[in-house]
Amino acid sequence: MANDSMEKINGLRERVLALRGHLDLDRKRSRIALIERDSTQPNFWDDNTKAQAMLKEKSTLELSVGAYDKVMRGLDDAQTLLELAAEAGDEDTAREAEGSLEGLDGEVAKLELARMLSGEQDRSSCFMDINAGAGGTDSMDWAAMLLRMYTRYCESKGWKVEINDEVPGEEAGFKNVSLRIEGDFAYGYLKAEVGVHRLVRISPFDANARRQTAFASVDVYPEVDDTIQIDIPEKDIDLKFIRGGGAGGQKVNKTSSTAQLRHLPTGIIITCQTERSQSANKDMAFKILRGRLYELEMKKREALRDAAEAAKKDISFGSQIRSYVLAPYRMVKDLRTGVETGNVDSVLDGELEEFITAQLLGVKNPNRNAALD
Repeated sequence: MANDSMEKINGLRERVLALRGHLDLDRKRSRIALIERDSTQPNFWDDNTKAQAMLKEKSTLELSVGAYDKVMRGLDDAQTLLELAAEAGDEDTAREAEGSLEGLDGEVAKLELARMLSGEQDRSSCFMDINAGAGGTDSMDWAAMLLRMYTRYCESKGWKVEINDEVPGEEAGFKNVSLRIEGDFAYGYLKAEVGVHRLVRISPFDANARRQTAFASVDVYPEVDDTIQIDIPEKDIDLKFIRGGGAGGQKVNKTSSTAQLRHLPTGIIITCQTERSQSANKDMAFKILRGRLYELEMKKREALRDAAEAAKKDISFGSQIRSYVLAPYRMVKDLRTGVETGNVDSVLDGELEEFITAQLLGVKNPNRNAALD
């Protein structure tokens, strides 16, 4: 048993050491020291916004470095206990060391996930667009089901969800709906959900109760803060205010305060109607546009934009990332990673962690092409 435990410690240590370069720990330690030095200068608080941003950055870096150091200390302590137990023949101490390894395994997994959430904007809040695709009324109802699923998931993470714009379907659901999701690492996690989602069920809108397939797409882009400069010339913007639409209710504007922005170079259209004034809707629309333009630029820099668009294709057959089957059997399966579950209700109720984590960790489904058929 002791030999098995020592082998596990060595295996965990190898996993942690392999992350050192990816987590950029040396740079982070240097940056922490630099901010600590600057914070002692008499003029540090002359620019309050900059000072707070630097202290927030320091806190984030310390969390990352501290998590790594904590795991390494835990592995060292467990190894020391095992060695002492072996020398003294102390079974109680050996069991104590072995019992700590399960928790350390979980901490190493968190570090591996943190590596995948180290992008420039991963910690940011974000915007999400859900668009109904092929499938008629069923697809619009499916968009509403996805809205509920993601709202539940976000609530479980402690994130705040607001609807910025919505276009209801003629009979049910939404043609499209735009959300703002405020919370730590909202973009980092939800970027794993970008793509086409496929629903198979007995349609409640079919008088003959036939099985129908519906599709909806999900797009996610970060909320860019003021520290990142996104130049949007006035000549590139067509701004107008229109009367709010929707099915009514207290949160829908009845006056002409809905802001609609068209970014002429890209053709991006942003509509925001949930704020109470023209000015507030305009500000939110510009914030959404900045996030979308930032995301476009990142895709260009990484040379991934063309690949992403090719993979997405139409919002229909052959392009989905995940299938949700309610009939004739019950199964949710991610076609990228191979993760699946028969507990469809829990997934539709927002239990997405297993799917999102696998995608972020880069798990690959060896049968991806067959799964698309």
